[in-house]
Amino acid sequence: MTTVAETESGAKRPPSALAAVARSPRWLRYALLAVGLGMAALLPNVLYPPVAVDILCWALFAVSVDLLLGYTGLMSFGHAAFWGTSAYVTGLVAINAGLPFPAAVLLGALAAAVLAVPIGYLAVSRTGIYFAMVTLAFAQMVYFIANEWRSVTRGENGLQGVPRELLGLDLTDDYYFYYAALPIALLGLAAAWRIVNSPFGRVLVGIRDNPARARALGYPVRRYKLTVFVLSGFIAGLGGGLFALGHRFVSLETLHWTTSGKAVIVVVLGGIGTLWGGVLGAGILVRLEDWLSFSGFEAINLVTGTIFVLVVLLFRRGIWGTVAALAARWRPGRRE
Repeated sequence: MTTVAETESGAKRPPSALAAVARSPRWLRYALLAVGLGMAALLPNVLYPPVAVDILCWALFAVSVDLLLGYTGLMSFGHAAFWGTSAYVTGLVAINAGLPFPAAVLLGALAAAVLAVPIGYLAVSRTGIYFAMVTLAFAQMVYFIANEWRSVTRGENGLQGVPRELLGLDLTDDYYFYYAALPIALLGLAAAWRIVNSPFGRVLVGIRDNPARARALGYPVRRYKLTVFVLSGFIAGLGGGLFALGHRFVSLETLHWTTSGKAVIVVVLGGIGTLWGGVLGAGILVRLEDWLSFSGFEAINLVTGTIFVLVVLLFRRGIWGTVAALAARWRPGRRE
């Protein structure tokens, strides 16, 4: 698969920002990785620790959405179903079984992946707005079930007092919980990076750009879409499980369609098809919402919506995508 693929209409699609970064010198890639890991290690020292935990969770959620939207061309408005399902399963396991929190998060993510199988099987045969509407419909069904199954989910009261057990360690302080949760988040992000930088990921890009050609080359397009849909649900589940433990509370809001919409906004803000743009977008949006809430400003959605519109109008590739594209354009020795 070439980095500049032709669409069915013959138009050229510019290379993704991730491809631009991948073609940069090795030392630069290692430097960017070191900077990213350093920022992750210092985050709870420069931000309020619960905000730092939220950034980890939303980064995983945004990356999972970008796997579909940026690399497969599938717009999902129902990813809250996997985020919220994992949050509830993680909370129930932590409360009732008393397992270490990494095991609870893993079980929650596996539950999200299992749920993604039937939803994905029925949804991937559709494209465009029809795919988005099918995923939204299933997410609303999950929301309705959670709302009515009050003996398990406790309805509008939610799950309260979710414990954070880990070999007897005291993780009640969000500062220490951040560092306990960080390896799980990094593993989820590394898994997403490996997916898009594998032959499987290149096939996904080919399916996104020209599904008819991919089908003619013998690739089972629907099977590839279903596989990445399940993997995306699993990564979203990792974020949802950590979110439940970070807040020690699970509510119906985790399953609401607005949660899916917020994840899409984060991806667009950072840059569609950039992967790390989702991490950047999560950091910006979560930090902005926290700052506005503490300043007493009530119309938070008005501000975030305005920023979203400005990014769409002025930075079509998102923040990370725009910076990466500019860096690739001005790289010394670049071929014209």
